[in-house]
Amino acid sequence: MAGAENSKLGVRILLGAVVLVLGGSMLLYLVPQSPVSGEISTDTVAKVGDESVSVQDVRQQLNQIEQRNPNMKALEPLYAQQILKQLVFQKEIEYEAKRLGVHVSDQERADRIRQFLPTAYNGDTFVGMDRYAAEVQGRFQMTVPVFEEQIRQGLLLEKFRKLVTDGISVGPAELQDEFRYKNEKIKLNYVLLKPEDLATKINPDEGEVKATYERNKTKYLVPEKRVVRYALADVNQLRQTTQVTDDELKVQYQQDIQQYQVPNRVHVDHILLMTVGKTPAEIEEIHQKAEDVLKQANKKGASFEDLAKKYSEDPGTKDKGGDLGWITQGQTVPEFEKAAFTLPKGSISDLVKTQYGFHIIKVLDKETAHTKTFDEVKDSLRAPLMLSKADKQAADIADKLSAVIRQNNKMSLDELAKQFHLSVGETRPVTATEPILELGNSKEVKDAIFGQRPDELSLPIHTDRGYLVVSVRGVLPAHQGTLDEVRDRVISDLKQQKSTEIARQKADDLEKRLKAGEKFETATKALGLDPKTSDLFARSGSITGAASGKQLSAAFQMKPGDVGPPLNLGTSWFVYRIAEKQEPNPADFEKQKKELSDQVLQTKRSLAFEAFRTALETRLRQEGKLRIMNDKLKGLGSLG
Repeated sequence: MAGAENSKLGVRILLGAVVLVLGGSMLLYLVPQSPVSGEISTDTVAKVGDESVSVQDVRQQLNQIEQRNPNMKALEPLYAQQILKQLVFQKEIEYEAKRLGVHVSDQERADRIRQFLPTAYNGDTFVGMDRYAAEVQGRFQMTVPVFEEQIRQGLLLEKFRKLVTDGISVGPAELQDEFRYKNEKIKLNYVLLKPEDLATKINPDEGEVKATYERNKTKYLVPEKRVVRYALADVNQLRQTTQVTDDELKVQYQQDIQQYQVPNRVHVDHILLMTVGKTPAEIEEIHQKAEDVLKQANKKGASFEDLAKKYSEDPGTKDKGGDLGWITQGQTVPEFEKAAFTLPKGSISDLVKTQYGFHIIKVLDKETAHTKTFDEVKDSLRAPLMLSKADKQAADIADKLSAVIRQNNKMSLDELAKQFHLSVGETRPVTATEPILELGNSKEVKDAIFGQRPDELSLPIHTDRGYLVVSVRGVLPAHQGTLDEVRDRVISDLKQQKSTEIARQKADDLEKRLKAGEKFETATKALGLDPKTSDLFARSGSITGAASGKQLSAAFQMKPGDVGPPLNLGTSWFVYRIAEKQEPNPADFEKQKKELSDQVLQTKRSLAFEAFRTALETRLRQEGKLRIMNDKLKGLGSLG
């Protein structure tokens, strides 16, 4: 035993000794994982020891993210990099766990499952595999093997975090430094010089415009432009003319009759004080607190909503005043359901104990099971059915258009429009990067315009407006722009250049005047600038619309009356003088000590674990145990 304990101590010391300073790391178990497989895929993008990560693994998780965020396509390479890093780190942790003999026991996994899913047990009795699988699928949208594997991976990661960070502590000097960092405040006199504000006062003469154009002539190319004629099957027009009869509505009602069946249900608010993972002594304290909250809830004029916002520990309903919405039988745990469906409308329950903790329930409304009548729902049916009919008509027209165009894609657009009652229009000359609002600005439309030959008809393209057929009427080739064609761009560039130079010059001039002893307001007015004074702010604060406390960190080292060097903020310049400095109040230290200690400790632990992560990756690379094949990730981003 002594040898084993010494071995564990050695592991802890070895892991805790890393001092590389990096940013905090993403928790691995927050990233959805796929089931573990021992097979090595032919599209392997990374290998850790004998374990592989495939492009399919990365793609699977990208697909899951895209289902929740359909508009993330442009960020796909970034997501792919992050997913790959997490999957690789997971394999690295597994590899290191085997090397060090670190593992997760079945009992540890079972205990954690009970914390995540207390409804899997009725008292100390397991509810059975069928109900357990249904609970896992309903709560986490996973199968049981995937869920339990994620639990194991999360616990393993926690074990390594504990090994790395257990020996980390916070010293008195660190607390004092953090206290000063959080509480020291300054007030500034300042000026923010924005080139765009100065540009409005700049009016270049013709000579300057011509000279700028001549110096940068090759910069001013005019890209290819195309003029497009189009025919549109306008879905909005179809919707306006589409009629829906009551008979059609009745057919739809009968088809969807099940969704109009309203079960027995109650609309409830609740306050939850959680007991999951608490000791018997702690549960008794929570019980007493719950009794006190119940007394407050039963007082005349008490606001249940306000009490829920103040006391409830249910993160899903706390901010909504405890509102759970409508619940049906079988949807909640038995104890909660019995109380909710027994209480009269408007009443408040006694304390209800469940696996989650102590609940106080208020019934807002009740409905007995019934089926909504046709007259009750027909108005809600009309608009969706009308839209569906119009969309189907538009799709039918598109199918017929496709058939005609495939036979002859050089027929007259006007003839096609007349045959199918389409509206016809023409765009101005447009480039590949310009928005074409009248055509919906879709990528498919742009691809058709700049990918087909003049006078050919495209196949119908689905847009928000309906189905479009486009035909390129003319092409204006890319060419060197004349001054008249690019004059606006030349003037804009010239204004930007001059205003940037003026902003820098005025910043330097103001600094010199201030350091020579001139008053801030006098010096700024003399230069035609607008002086401002900030509120007191800490390093974690900011001057709205100007600069953050982090950007102004040097100012906190200065004393009142000092003038800081001009601060470059992109193209803008920030010139300031320390107007006031407020030292931390020593009396506040004891009040903040616990919170400060927790924050510093968490930061140090995060940095230490990220350092361990980096050191582990470096070691595995050096040992030839880690290989990442970036070329396999083309199209999904690459790992730098």
